[in-house]
Amino acid sequence: MERTPWPEVWREGRELFTPNLEPGVRVYGEPLRLVQGVEYRRWDPWRSKLAALLLQGAPAELLQRPGAALYVGGAHGTTVSHLSDLWPETPIFVVEKSPTAFASLLALARRRRNLLPLLADAQLPERYRADVGEVDFLYQDVAQRDQVGIFRENADACLAGSGRGLLMLKVRSVTQRKSAAAIARESRAGLAAAGFGVEEERPLAPFAREHLALVLRR
Repeated sequence: MERTPWPEVWREGRELFTPNLEPGVRVYGEPLRLVQGVEYRRWDPWRSKLAALLLQGAPAELLQRPGAALYVGGAHGTTVSHLSDLWPETPIFVVEKSPTAFASLLALARRRRNLLPLLADAQLPERYRADVGEVDFLYQDVAQRDQVGIFRENADACLAGSGRGLLMLKVRSVTQRKSAAAIARESRAGLAAAGFGVEEERPLAPFAREHLALVLRR
């Protein structure tokens, strides 16, 4: 097992691992690996866009531990469970709209105390702003038409002035009528208008087709 540029993310060949916050417990059927008394969970890039981004060459500072984080679009908890491994002392607020997916998140949060799930609509951050407060890191992965607008509204509601962001842009959820390049260009313009600079832009193929990861900073 070898260190990577990202704190607490480990590597064996092309496979990524995080130290398991719950030794002996799998979250989504992932393989476990015991090395020198430490148990690791394999981080599947085909199921986690963040793992795909790391394999595509994300900046080393991307996963520096924040004081608090907001994860918009938590789904069943695959990716956020690995962030929970990496940031065991960081409160991670997880917004999910689907009651079915939220049930999985809630079960995960009962075992992982740094996860704080919120059953809410990501388009209405004013409804959970008081619960979340101010965070240093905003992660968004939602398959909505106005993904940039949702990111901007959540940033306005909860992200600190010097905060960082990561937007997983699902191109075909925005529109079917424009090219991926045009959608990316318009998304960057919308983020720039809100005061965000794009530090990195990475396509996530072959792991997630027609997805772009945008690493952002105010």
